[in-house]
Amino acid sequence: MSNPDEMLVALSAAVENERSNQMSLTVVVGGAVITGRLAPEAVWRERVAEVLKASDRLGPFADVFADDRRAGRPGRGEEPTHLHFHLARILQGSFGIPETGGMYRVAIKDVSAWTVGDFSYSDQ
Repeated sequence: MSNPDEMLVALSAAVENERSNQMSLTVVVGGAVITGRLAPEAVWRERVAEVLKASDRLGPFADVFADDRRAGRPGRGEEPTHLHFHLARILQGSFGIPETGGMYRVAIKDVSAWTVGDFSYSDQ
C-alpha cells in the first residue's frame, strides 16, 4: 500500500504499547502470504539476537539486532512502520514454511491485504 492502512498501523501501535505477542495476523506482501503472531519490535529484536548469538557462524550479526541505536522503533507520537512477526510461516500450498515458525519483519506500507488471525493446516 502506498498509504499504509490506518487500522493496521493502529493495530501495530497497540502491540508496541502493550508489549504483547498474542495478536495473530495474516498479511499479503508482494504476493506472499505470511501468517503468525505480532511482537513488539524490542521483543522481536531481542529474540533474533538470541538466536544469532547461539550460532557459531552467525553470532557476529547479533549486535545489529541488539543495538538499540539501530532500532527503527517509533518515538512517542510516531507511528510504527513495520510489523514484527514471530512464530510466523509463509504459506505455500497446503503447508507453511518453516514448519516451526520464523521471525519476519514486514514494512506496513508493503502490505496489500490483511486479516486478524493466523491460518493453520489440516489434512482434511
